[in-house]
Amino acid sequence: MAEEVETSLLVIVVDLHTRQRYLRQQPSQMMHVLDSVVTLANMHLMLKTKNKVAIVGCNAARSDFIFCDTDAIQPQSSQGQSGNSTQRQSDGQYEVFAHLEAMVKQNMKKFSSDEKSGFFDDRDGESLIAGALTLSLCYINRINREKPTGEKLNSRLLIVTGCAGGASQHMAYMNVFFTAQKQNIVLDVCSLDYELGLLQQGCDITGGLFLKIPQLQGLLQYLLWVFLPEPPIRKKLVLPPPARVDYRAACFCHRNLIDIGFVCSICLSIFCKFSPICTTCNTVFKPPTSLVPKKKKKTNKSV
Repeated sequence: MAEEVETSLLVIVVDLHTRQRYLRQQPSQMMHVLDSVVTLANMHLMLKTKNKVAIVGCNAARSDFIFCDTDAIQPQSSQGQSGNSTQRQSDGQYEVFAHLEAMVKQNMKKFSSDEKSGFFDDRDGESLIAGALTLSLCYINRINREKPTGEKLNSRLLIVTGCAGGASQHMAYMNVFFTAQKQNIVLDVCSLDYELGLLQQGCDITGGLFLKIPQLQGLLQYLLWVFLPEPPIRKKLVLPPPARVDYRAACFCHRNLIDIGFVCSICLSIFCKFSPICTTCNTVFKPPTSLVPKKKKKTNKSV
């Protein structure tokens, strides 16, 4: 019998929202983050010839691929090569790496056009990371379905973000986390600015790693040290200790994290205050006895 061939698929979700705090302070850091992500993708491809990589970008307006397997470079004849490709090869850069870098820079234009056209004006708008994760899971499912017989595909997700929010996408996040857990897909998160309690839950559910980097200048070193090794190899490495996970849920009414609340028995929606009608499924509830004012008993005074 032929031996089973193992391949690894790494899908990187990059938050490209220009109103992240670290980008408001230094807009030039965007290229530093992208260069680090591209280097990580190239290093992942170098580990095995069968390895695959995809990069998904997202902001407050859209989530879309900026590189995927369908953009992989195709063999070209010597007569059909462009002058630019010949120049890059003469520089000694591997053709696949040069193509990946070029595709990322080319597809970045559709995200920058959103900013210039004023597609979204909400300064507090959250990046559509949950949508990007959903897109990534669909892509992994397609690659897994199309893989040749006798090939085992190990898939994992990596989020690189500096956003602080996430409570408004709580339900979408939870759907993604448990879907990834069911499909044995590991979710890792590299936070550039904040301690993200919701994404920490996703890492803990799927068996991934959460890391808030202390300095943005060392992003590439942390990506290669912590997130480049496969999950089975990480057990043999000395990695940063796991952070304490905050498992508080976000209420559906105000999107705030709460310790104690009210849960709809039909759709499991969470509310910080009692509501006689569930705003999600429109189920009508009776108020709990503790909230109903007790009627005072009338006492007959004797004359």
